[in-house]
Amino acid sequence: MIRPVTKSDAEALTRLHAESFSDAAWSKTQIEGTLALTSTQGWIAIEDDKPAGFILCQVAQEQSEILTFCVAPEFRRKKLGERLLLHARDSVRLKGCLSLFLEVAADNKAAVALYKKLGAKQIGKRPNYYHKADSQIDALMFELSLFASKA
Repeated sequence: MIRPVTKSDAEALTRLHAESFSDAAWSKTQIEGTLALTSTQGWIAIEDDKPAGFILCQVAQEQSEILTFCVAPEFRRKKLGERLLLHARDSVRLKGCLSLFLEVAADNKAAVALYKKLGAKQIGKRPNYYHKADSQIDALMFELSLFASKA
């Protein structure tokens, strides 16, 4: 089941984010602040009565951007991320958005493959944007046209 995120989901979103992003995870205060913005739209997936993943988007007129997107490790490789992304895509499209922007660490092969599968086109790169342990990883920037999508 995928449903809209509410402010009462902040604790669950914080836990999910920590499972996915470790040291780079958002704090509960950051999650709550993002949810408080009227331009934030989000959806949470519930599997086996547990929060399994979520996606938060910033919606501004004809454009939307994925702010953060994660799936709990135990629910990965089950197409849950794809279902969440498709749900977000369709929801922001209904709000009049023409494109959805996102960025991802270049070493996140599963996410890059998913974005490309759904028709996202790489539009840029931020060199050494992410800092992980002893390395720096490029951020790849993508745009998904909401009216040219095939999925």
